[in-house]
Amino acid sequence: MDGKRKPELLIPASCLEVLKVAVAFGADAVYIGGEVFGLRAKAKNFSREDMAEGIRYAHEHGVKVHVTVNILAHNRDLAGIRAYLKELKKLRPDALIIADPGVFTLAGEICPEIDRHISTQANNTNAETFLFWYRLGARRVVTARELSLREIREIRQQVPEDLEIESFVHGAMCISYSGRCLLSNYFTGRDANRGACTHPCRWKYLTAPAEDAERLEEMEKETRPEERMAFLQEETRPGEYLPVLENERGTFIFNSKDLCMIEHIPDLIAAGIDSYKIEGRMKSALYVATVARTYRKAIDDYLEDPALYQSHMDWYREQIADCTYRQFTTGFYYHNPSSEDQIYDSNTYITNYICLGIAEGEDAKGYTVLHQKNKFSVGDRIEVMKPDGSNPEVVVEEILDAEGNAMDSAPHPQQELHVKLGGIPQPFDILRMRKE
Repeated sequence: MDGKRKPELLIPASCLEVLKVAVAFGADAVYIGGEVFGLRAKAKNFSREDMAEGIRYAHEHGVKVHVTVNILAHNRDLAGIRAYLKELKKLRPDALIIADPGVFTLAGEICPEIDRHISTQANNTNAETFLFWYRLGARRVVTARELSLREIREIRQQVPEDLEIESFVHGAMCISYSGRCLLSNYFTGRDANRGACTHPCRWKYLTAPAEDAERLEEMEKETRPEERMAFLQEETRPGEYLPVLENERGTFIFNSKDLCMIEHIPDLIAAGIDSYKIEGRMKSALYVATVARTYRKAIDDYLEDPALYQSHMDWYREQIADCTYRQFTTGFYYHNPSSEDQIYDSNTYITNYICLGIAEGEDAKGYTVLHQKNKFSVGDRIEVMKPDGSNPEVVVEEILDAEGNAMDSAPHPQQELHVKLGGIPQPFDILRMRKE
């Protein structure tokens, strides 16, 4: 590898099924949330039993598991956090992802044998912050998303080699500084820093109507000369105006494009980043498989031969666009984001494929067993997405329900199906269909 640092590919998992898909499609580590004290309360998340099974399964396949305990805790949370950390001590994940200093201290007291990683939510923007956490016993610090690659490279040079650096390389970007957002609280009373974000940054906002111009002019007089003010209203809140100041730093209330660094693996490696983190603990198995497979191949290709990596660039671009996304940006890595990194006309994802189901094995007749996720029919031509990078096309020749009754189509989500295909998928291969 010519001395190049081999990074960890860290993949999100919303549930046990997605964890197993992440393992199959190339994750070195997965990060998951329990049912409490994480920042994705709306995700499926893991019960204690599923977490135990997920950790066991991942470890059997040489994959690490990191568990999020990254809420900003209130005093009333502490007793529950202590009990939760005692449970995690028994389950023995590889690391805990923590933002709150109090939670960090409790984890060190209750389960010191589990590595502690400092969440991006802790606003880690300089070398002294990294050293502060290192002296307290942190094994890894996740960079704030506002850092450039140049800044990360400088931090790498100023901190000990055994302090690992983790950075997001793909997925949704938060409009607030390192995820510290109050917008959800303002509109709905649901706290983004305690796992209940309603994602108001993705809502549709309207400019103020002309008849209110006089009222808004009075508000605008309060701005400084170097600032500009606009007024917005969320579409379901007419007459409730949001003054938005814009200065040389821009505005931070609109819908960001998604981060994608698949074309910049050499720069990530040169910066000395130890773990490449994919955002998406609320994303589907198809998304996880697509992103994990593409980054796995890109990283491995580059470490084998930079020329090989460059020669496959069109394939990486094509594959990464097969999952849901909101157009792509490189975030803060090369420059401060501008209007070119925002999407003003829509908050919807681009979706090129739909997932039909995940192959679970085959029955006595050699039919593929799966639980259906989206409708498909006999005669459809579908793709079998495989961890090796291939997507062979097959024909749906026959569909049977769990009792062996023939069906022309499969319209019911989560129904057990036995499907005869022009080929036999392996367990965890994903059956998908291009969206019309």
